[in-house]
Amino acid sequence: MLDTWLTRELGITVPLVGAPMGGRAGGALAGEVTRAGGLGLIGAARYNTAEWLEAEARTAREIGGGLLGFGLMTWSLADDDSLLGAVLALRPRVVSLSFGDPAPYVRRVHDAGALAISQINTIDDLRIVEAAGVDAVVAQGHEAGGHTGRVGTLPLLQEVLESTSLPVLAAGGIASGRGLAAVLAAGAEGAFVGTALLASPETVGPAYAREKLIAAGSADTVYTDVFDKARHQPWPQRWGGRALANDFTATWHGRGADEQTIADAYTGDDPDIGVVYAGEAAGLVREQRPAGDVIRGIAAQAESLLSRFR
Repeated sequence: MLDTWLTRELGITVPLVGAPMGGRAGGALAGEVTRAGGLGLIGAARYNTAEWLEAEARTAREIGGGLLGFGLMTWSLADDDSLLGAVLALRPRVVSLSFGDPAPYVRRVHDAGALAISQINTIDDLRIVEAAGVDAVVAQGHEAGGHTGRVGTLPLLQEVLESTSLPVLAAGGIASGRGLAAVLAAGAEGAFVGTALLASPETVGPAYAREKLIAAGSADTVYTDVFDKARHQPWPQRWGGRALANDFTATWHGRGADEQTIADAYTGDDPDIGVVYAGEAAGLVREQRPAGDVIRGIAAQAESLLSRFR
């Protein structure tokens, strides 16, 4: 058994967290990750309603039991924090507050009886979330799918581990037991996994996203803001998004076109144009596999590899 701060604190058996991927990680995916021994997080995107969150939480608990977690984009709460209120009303065990300063919200999370964690992309981010009083941090590297920073996972993880007394998890490029074993051996308490789960049938979103991911290699991603512009998503400029390269990125990435021109050219239901956020571990995803099987497989391989050194 892989015993870490994460497994002890949450009473889980696998030190893995299903990343709260907006538009992809709903209740079914989160529930299956939790049932497999980890913790699945539901992605609470800024466009989600309280009713949607309640329904997804019910699904997650029906599948995985009582343990529940959510991830929110902190920058989007500044104008309207009602989404956080809706999440806390569902009594989660963990709330991930990432991409921005969580200071205005950590006390509310703690008062609701939940752990507050934050994904960070730099040492400056670490100092901000430490001051906010979070319970743990996730060092999210440039390899990660979706929105992320510009420092690679391994350099960032090492620097964060050397710089804080908080529990540290790793994210970005971890899609097998080898990746989990590597970050645990380095001193991390667990890992977020996202891309590894994106071809699972429990994901939300278009079927073509799973097919495109399975066909992709690890060199087939691009770090870009064109999909934010195409969908009028007001992400802060410092965070781009890693997605599978396609006809749309070939046409618009790096062109410097204005947002409305890019948006007019975008069609989300076209498999050659629509966004598929995925990380550089895409080449490790070769088939559709149930999320629970993915989680159990990663954990078993990591335990086998680490047992060589006991």
